[in-house]
Amino acid sequence: MPKEISSTELFAVLEAIRALPQPASLELIAGKLTCSLARRTLQRRLAQLVAESRLTAVGTRAGRRYHVPGLAARRLAELPPPREVAPEFVAERPADFDPIPLSSAAQETRRRVNRPVTHRKPVGYEFSFLDGYRPNVSAYLSPRLRAKLAGLGRTTGEALPAGTHLRKVMDRVLIDLSWNSSRLEGNTYSLLETQRLLEAGEAAEGRAAHETQMILNHKAAIELLAEHAAEIGFNRYTVCNLHALLSENLLSEPAAGGRLRTHAVGIGGSVYLPPEVPAMIEECFDQILATAAAITDPFEQAFFAMVQLPYLQPFEDVNKRVSRLAANIPLVQHNLGPLSFIDVPQSDYTSAILGVYELNRVDYLRDVFAWAYERSCARYAAVRQVLGEPDAFRLRHRERLKEVVAGVVRHGMDKKLATGYIRREAEKLPAANERKHFAEMAETELTSLHAGNFARYRLRPSEFAAWQTTWR
Repeated sequence: MPKEISSTELFAVLEAIRALPQPASLELIAGKLTCSLARRTLQRRLAQLVAESRLTAVGTRAGRRYHVPGLAARRLAELPPPREVAPEFVAERPADFDPIPLSSAAQETRRRVNRPVTHRKPVGYEFSFLDGYRPNVSAYLSPRLRAKLAGLGRTTGEALPAGTHLRKVMDRVLIDLSWNSSRLEGNTYSLLETQRLLEAGEAAEGRAAHETQMILNHKAAIELLAEHAAEIGFNRYTVCNLHALLSENLLSEPAAGGRLRTHAVGIGGSVYLPPEVPAMIEECFDQILATAAAITDPFEQAFFAMVQLPYLQPFEDVNKRVSRLAANIPLVQHNLGPLSFIDVPQSDYTSAILGVYELNRVDYLRDVFAWAYERSCARYAAVRQVLGEPDAFRLRHRERLKEVVAGVVRHGMDKKLATGYIRREAEKLPAANERKHFAEMAETELTSLHAGNFARYRLRPSEFAAWQTTWR
């Protein structure tokens, strides 16, 4: 995977040039920079800015000078540093990912968005792209594709409470979705490092703090979907809280978490300019939520969220991450297999999103979505086969069971204290014939508790580690 170029460095270079008499030499620019860049690194950053038409270069070799070009390019340069960076397309797909079969329309979209930036026309937000969509009349996914996805995602023939399936495969989904969604943002954690972080609370050596935070934030957001499955939906509560969890400790202004943006943002590597007027952002955001909530097919709902939320860029940052988690809302509610973006190449996802941003074309992203869902379903079908069908008694008492197990751990009980506590809690059940079974189930859960599964009881690593010293 190629190293993602820092948007902060690019912005610093632009700011240095704007503060100098233009055209400016490499030496003058280096002396004006507010960050430290090696000479060759600065040359590469300048070359990229020229390739993106954000700078114009005149002269050659030692006489080469740089200046900010006309009004359109200046408009791009004056935006705040890009947050949602779209890495440059990689022509050769990484060897460890299988190719995604693309329709001819998707191939055409890929060709158009991967032309040099100088050959792509700057575009703004197209309101008709949202206004023209009519729930249950318009459709991004064909009836045939929706039927295929439904067959893949079906987990049971029974009507079970929302979130039952997600909770059943929670341990696996936490790792898969946290890692893959973070990987699509350029996070360099490996899958095993992610597993160790989520299961044992051990951050990987040599990784940036924001990468560790990004993965932990995904864990918190996925837990929100699982624990509040009956209450979540396409509403402000759910989507704004997803953003707050996913952006925790990653924004320059902490209060921006869960709040719609009030200023302009830029997208690295794209000629797309999202809307700037706060009132328009708020109006479109509410329209997206209302439209999504009115869609009856869960797969159309999921894909609509993946298209429209990042296109609007309603938040200061983390919009694509929000859309990937939000796409799972209808899947969780209908007990369908979750979407974890397993094996999706970063290059395909990035280019597919650019197709939405710059062309309002969904064909490429649709192919990525369908392929990714098939991979995810194959993963969790295997997990279900190992786990078997849900225990009806456990399902009925799952919340109470979590409270009792967590109570034992948080209060640092040993086995003797825990036995008495569990029996007292079991006696509170109204049905006398269920009390013994509940106590046995709670004791079994405690004896099976380990570093790889305590998160499902909403326990922190520090709480679990402290309890282990007393559990004898």
